[in-house]
Amino acid sequence: MSDNAKLIETLVNSKIYKDYERAFSDATGLPVSLRPVESWQLPHHGHRHENQFCELLAEKSRACAACLQVQQKLSETATHEAQTLVCPAGLSDTAVPVRMGEQLIAYLQTGQVFRKKPTEAQYERAAKLVAEWGIQAPPAQVKEAYFSTVVLTPREHESVVKLLTIFAQHLSLITNQIAIQQQNSEPPVITRAKQFIDEHHTEDLSLGQVAKAVNTSVFYFCKMFKKVTGINFTDYLSRVRIEQAKNLLLNPNLRVSEIAYEVGFQSLTHFNRVFKKIIGQSPTDYRAQLMRN
Repeated sequence: MSDNAKLIETLVNSKIYKDYERAFSDATGLPVSLRPVESWQLPHHGHRHENQFCELLAEKSRACAACLQVQQKLSETATHEAQTLVCPAGLSDTAVPVRMGEQLIAYLQTGQVFRKKPTEAQYERAAKLVAEWGIQAPPAQVKEAYFSTVVLTPREHESVVKLLTIFAQHLSLITNQIAIQQQNSEPPVITRAKQFIDEHHTEDLSLGQVAKAVNTSVFYFCKMFKKVTGINFTDYLSRVRIEQAKNLLLNPNLRVSEIAYEVGFQSLTHFNRVFKKIIGQSPTDYRAQLMRN
């Protein structure tokens, strides 16, 4: 499993995501899922509130292929903002990008809905596709499943997408914290190293100092740290510092330059560059967003 997939798995299993998923589905009657960018699976198959019609289609590989083509197109277009596409059967799917800093890491998705009440003519076209794909369910069952699909007005659909977008932004803000705190089993030497970094990150801390503090060679420590955490020492130290900076930015009386030096950066320019790389916006913009919320 890639480091990105591990991070998304941690997010999916987090209380905040589970609470949101339950509340969203209970309120809308729609499925919601979070999938890594490298995942190529049916996002809602087997999930609570999966569309009955889509569940029937998932029985055949040709139908799955048609759905996966829609997912691929969503992945290609939903890189910076929410996108909605219509599948060959006439149902709409929506994907919202989730980013960690400047990196796209996942899509928050919902869908399997109609944005206009389907007609008999539309159903006949869909039924023809179902037959071509080899779906063997009784026609009456297929029709009932098709017309039981949730229908959203344009305003309702816009509100659903807005809810997803707000939550995707929230997830983006907490991925950095989760990346630091992932609950993976780790050797005691790495646990001690993390503790040492937490206690001394405001200092001009070097890899050699940390390796010495945990009684290992620099080479061994560097290799082990990257293997266990998924990131190198420099990136980890930066994330710890940025996490503290986010808290300090809540204080409007502290200047950004003061915060930069307070958390251990030796240069304001370097602080600004690293903050934007990890969080996706400048410290000033991040603070302004906090003040608006």
